[in-house]
Amino acid sequence: MEHTKQATKTAHIRWMIRRDMPDVLGIESDCFEFSWTEDDFIRCLRQRNCIGMVAECDDRVVGFMIYELHKNRLHILNFAVHSDYRRQGIGNVMMQKLLGKLSQERRNRIMLEVRETNLEAQLFFKNLGFKAISVLRDFYDDATEDAYLMQFRYQPTAEELAQPHNRITRMAG
Repeated sequence: MEHTKQATKTAHIRWMIRRDMPDVLGIESDCFEFSWTEDDFIRCLRQRNCIGMVAECDDRVVGFMIYELHKNRLHILNFAVHSDYRRQGIGNVMMQKLLGKLSQERRNRIMLEVRETNLEAQLFFKNLGFKAISVLRDFYDDATEDAYLMQFRYQPTAEELAQPHNRITRMAG
């Protein structure tokens, strides 16, 4: 019974700040055998199109995601939830935040690479509607391991499909 009691933690998603780095690094090393260093995080987050967000529960950072904004897609570079907080909806809340940024006109898909040995992540993203679209051979520098390139495509609503796509169409009607 205890599992169901914890099944829906309330997570607050916010921008990652410098003060979060020790918690983020702790989660990173807890989750990944080949983890990012603080320099990796800082180098990435200095890029103009790179965004870091954290999930907080009870004033504690319990998850994070790093993603890049591109013209027509989002690219998840790093995504993790602390092992003590998994299967409680935290990852879903973080992903809903990202999925909410998609639209038919602008960024209409999310891409990410997942290690072939990371079955838990593959299933997590598959359950959210991601599909493996290709295998990237020897993708990682730290190990001879392939990655699956996974993609989520935005599905426009009926109302969006009925909308004209540019001003000229609208003015001509």
